[in-house]
Amino acid sequence: MKKLNVAIVGATGMVGRTFLKVLDERNFPIENLYCFASKKSEGSIIKYRGKEIIVEELKEDSFDRDIDIALFSAGGETSLKFSPIAASKGVIVIDNSSAFRMDPEVPLVVPEVNPDDIFKHKGIIANPNCSTIQAMVALKPLHEKYGIKRIVYSTYQAVSGSGVKGMKDLEEGLKGKELNLAYPHSIANNCLPHIDVFMENGYTKEEMKMVNETKKILGDDSLKITATAVRVPMFKCHSESINVELKKEFSIEEIKESFEKFDGIVLRDDPSNNIYPLATEAVDTDEVYIGRIRRDFSVENGINIWVVADNVRKGAASNAVQIAEKIAINM
Repeated sequence: MKKLNVAIVGATGMVGRTFLKVLDERNFPIENLYCFASKKSEGSIIKYRGKEIIVEELKEDSFDRDIDIALFSAGGETSLKFSPIAASKGVIVIDNSSAFRMDPEVPLVVPEVNPDDIFKHKGIIANPNCSTIQAMVALKPLHEKYGIKRIVYSTYQAVSGSGVKGMKDLEEGLKGKELNLAYPHSIANNCLPHIDVFMENGYTKEEMKMVNETKKILGDDSLKITATAVRVPMFKCHSESINVELKKEFSIEEIKESFEKFDGIVLRDDPSNNIYPLATEAVDTDEVYIGRIRRDFSVENGINIWVVADNVRKGAASNAVQIAEKIAINM
């Protein structure tokens, strides 16, 4: 695999720094690394593999150099403006914002689920929503083998999904100081059924992201899906209860076997010994943990699963780097 020139856009943010950590851990082949951020971060120093890299302000001419891949995590407005500029210069953009996810011309990719879509890009590839990514890894083997008729998502999402402000709200809230930098109410000792803005249909934007992104990634608009997304007072890792109605009969043993064989899944399902997925074991890992596998006896061919993953890594940075790895192999 040849070494590539890589740019990180939003390099000083939570996901941007995790990009760098994951690239290093996975020994991604980098020749030159460029770090871009807003003007306020210009001139700051980022250390990577023993080198000091000066952060540059992101400008329209930032991509007027030899860059192969750019990993973006600087917000939707930045992506909408600068991703097309980068793509026009021959850069392959992997964007972590929601800006291009539902664009029919832009692949929405989870590498374990729809890797072939990577190579349908026209310069931009979208990273799905964090809560969608881990759900897709869990649902893909079920959809392949049995077909999915209906999905009910209930999420329990950590404050790191709101970035530094969300983390600060919880840190200070646990000390008795209510900041509300990211949330309309205190997150400490609370569960907020409110992630992103409310829409006219009564759902939040986060909930509709899960509905629409699931259909796009699995390539099935016939899926019946509903979602409730909840912010919980956890610092890291999203947990999800997923109820699935399958089209075909199944056995629990077959389901477990399918999960065990699927790349990126760790099966943690031995409730008699108190073994089930926990956020504490998912922190700083790239796998999706699945357990509490049991029938839903209220519907035909129904099943419940509990799914946990690190939302900053697999739900953002690691998923993007995995996409980049598949591109690198073919360059």
